[in-house]
Amino acid sequence: MKFSSHTRAVLQAVLVTFLWSTSWVLIKIGLTDLPALTFAGLRYSLAFLCLLPFGLRVDARAALRDLSARQWLGLLALGLLYYAVTQGAVFVGLAYLPAMTVSFLLTLTAIVVPLFGIALLAERPTILQWGGVALFTLGAAIFFYPVAIPAGEVFGFVVVSIGVLANSLSSILGRQINHRWNLPPLVVTFVSMGIGAGALLLTGLQIENLPPLTWQHWAIIGWLAVVNTAFAFTLWNHTLRILSATESAIINNTMLVQIAILAWLFLGESFSAPKIVGMILASAGAVIVQIRLTKRKGDCRMEDDTEAPMEER
Repeated sequence: MKFSSHTRAVLQAVLVTFLWSTSWVLIKIGLTDLPALTFAGLRYSLAFLCLLPFGLRVDARAALRDLSARQWLGLLALGLLYYAVTQGAVFVGLAYLPAMTVSFLLTLTAIVVPLFGIALLAERPTILQWGGVALFTLGAAIFFYPVAIPAGEVFGFVVVSIGVLANSLSSILGRQINHRWNLPPLVVTFVSMGIGAGALLLTGLQIENLPPLTWQHWAIIGWLAVVNTAFAFTLWNHTLRILSATESAIINNTMLVQIAILAWLFLGESFSAPKIVGMILASAGAVIVQIRLTKRKGDCRMEDDTEAPMEER
């Protein structure tokens, strides 16, 4: 059977979201033995090494030499916000909370970004966007009802909330960097990931005790770094050349349901009918907000509308 280029891109994007969703299960498994920050640092440091050959190409080196001090500071801030704080918060949050809960909380990014846009970029959400916010809020209320946070999970909620704020800020910063500075995407990813991964790893090694790593640990870290990060990001960027940002946003938001199913199958996390309804409503609300953003901003960006909400990436 021969597929059109658009159909292949859709299937490839679905594959990427599936790989990203499996990351949550693998991280939860790895966290039974590995300290969260060091685990995250090893994952992204290895992914950075996978990108190193591409970052050292002649064109990439030329772009690096041309970076101004302001651009270096911007990439430094992006790396610290997106990788060090956001991904560190996800790994720590998964040590305290169910994968389904963490993934749901991170979907808040799709709602927080427009609110930050009002304050930082003077953007004004449309009536339909506010409707999406209301729909997401309704879904969240159904998902978490009745509100009762066990004492052992409070710290996890606080950490993930910090991650949502950092993820939202990094989304807005990434929008500015990619839209206004005209830097090659490889350079943005290469530099920001290297900075964030280094900060994560150094922090983890300073404050955590790393046990001897077994081949199972390295298998999980290697798969997360090589397949679910380096390969998946490359394939996702390829699909963005064909799919609209609206299509990408819709496919990306299926991760909330994918993670719930995988957590139920492999981690024993249970979910009720109200939680399913809450997830569906929240996902629909997030998509409505993102669709409006992409229509206004142009149907060509990943960072604004598809990347930030989910990937613990």
